[in-house]
Amino acid sequence: MNNIILIGFMGSGKTSIGTLLARKLSYDFMDTDQLIEKRAGKSIKEIFALDGEEHFRKMETDEILSMQDYLQHTVLSVGGGLPIRTGNAEILRKLGTVVFLKAHIDTLKARLAGDTKRPLLSGEEWDKKVTLLLQSREPVYENAAHLIITTDSKCFEEILDEILEKIVEPI
Repeated sequence: MNNIILIGFMGSGKTSIGTLLARKLSYDFMDTDQLIEKRAGKSIKEIFALDGEEHFRKMETDEILSMQDYLQHTVLSVGGGLPIRTGNAEILRKLGTVVFLKAHIDTLKARLAGDTKRPLLSGEEWDKKVTLLLQSREPVYENAAHLIITTDSKCFEEILDEILEKIVEPI
């Protein structure tokens, strides 16, 4: 298995950790949100507003399905909702070693405060949305993951070292 797939809630550090991990391993880095924005020619927020969440979720599934043919030596960061859609967790597990970057709710809320780019955080009471979404998603993340890394109170280097230490198969 030569790919590492990072899953977790928004604000868990998937893109930041993924970029650093790819650099450390001399792997490619890909982010499904960035790929979808490029393909659609609009932001995730615009896709949600104009086409709806279900259309976006289908785009995510289509993106990871297409990767089965070419993904090698890559660190892939996926959107927080991608593993939730039926069948996606299985696809991710086939693509590589799935690592759940787990963060405490208070850590996530602190990181997400003031973020206006994420469509699911728009409107009032965003912090209640975060709590409800995390409660529903966390069990799915845990079941999808080969490996769970808690990121609270750790610097990037500590997280990277822990991921590399715990990956069972040699890369």
